[in-house]
Amino acid sequence: MARVFTKLGKQITIAVREGGPDPDTNPRLRVLIQQSKKENMPKENVERAIKKATSKDEADYKEMVYEGYGPNGIAIVVETATDNPTRTVANIRSYFNRYNGSLGTTGSLQFLFDHKCVFKVAPKVDVSIEDMELELIDFGVDELVEDEDTIILYGDFQFYSSIQKYLEENGFEIFSAEFERIPNDMKELNEEQKAQVMKLLEKIEDDEDVQNVFHNMIE
Repeated sequence: MARVFTKLGKQITIAVREGGPDPDTNPRLRVLIQQSKKENMPKENVERAIKKATSKDEADYKEMVYEGYGPNGIAIVVETATDNPTRTVANIRSYFNRYNGSLGTTGSLQFLFDHKCVFKVAPKVDVSIEDMELELIDFGVDELVEDEDTIILYGDFQFYSSIQKYLEENGFEIFSAEFERIPNDMKELNEEQKAQVMKLLEKIEDDEDVQNVFHNMIE
């Protein structure tokens, strides 16, 4: 729970820095505040994250992406939000080295992952998923999946704003809106090899600067 709050807090701070502190004019902030309510994040945490963005005394967060190969040739992309990129890259590199991996250059693994925006929304009684799919194709959605009481929408990351606008204007409740890197070439490993990779992934995920970790290992 604390990790979710920290991650959301950083995302809120970055969203405010980029689009201002008013949710009415900042769509990214608006959906993050909705998401924080869904996660039961205390209101004071949200207010603190917004205040952090507007304070000149606070260090600025930078979003940095690191790419490399873990053991057994598994591709790994690490997204971070950090106030000290020098510290962060040193830490990430040390994790890769310690667990028989190697950190690569930025962009070196882009071809292995599709960068998507992923919206989770509440279904509407009067709207079928087929109708939604037909309508949303024009707004950049390329896949819809039903999962219990949630509809998951996938689209290329550059269509984030148009998809969000459609959902809000048509009264859909947005549970979350994330950016994900979805592997297009998965690798299967045996249990022993998987365990080696998992040690590295867990170490990376434990770093407080890390926001998301993506990989192409079949779990």
